[in-house]
Formats: sequence, C-alpha cells, structure tokens
Amino acid sequence: MSRPLPVNGAGPRHCSLCGRAADAEAEGDPPLGWSADRAEGAEGAVRWICPQCTRRYVRAIEAKLDQAWW
Repeated sequence: MSRPLPVNGAGPRHCSLCGRAADAEAEGDPPLGWSADRAEGAEGAVRWICPQCTRRYVRAIEAKLDQAWW
C-alpha cells in the first residue's frame, strides 16, 4: 500500500527536470498544475515536475504510441 504524497514541506518546490522554482503565492502549496511523483529508491522523496515539463514529456510519450491506440 502506498502512502499519500506529502503536501507541505520545508522550502520551495523545484522542477526536477528544468529546475524552475514554484511560486507559492501565485501557484499555491502544493503548486497547482505541477506533478508530484515518488522518486525510485528514495524512501519518501517526492519529485516535482512543472507544467511545461509535464506537457513536453507527455507529448513525447504520446508520439511513441501506435496509431491503433488512437
């Protein structure tokens, strides 16, 4: 059974792909539109991914899907 991702924590959120820092005042805490994922091999660690990187990598995954998928 997986534990829920932590919502509050010390320090600002940073995108694990591009390094962009989330603005807690403008985007909230946790930042709206950001993706959170547990990092493999790191007990309890959470990776944050900004909306721009999320879109870029989702599009890259979709581009590799077979035409029959669509």
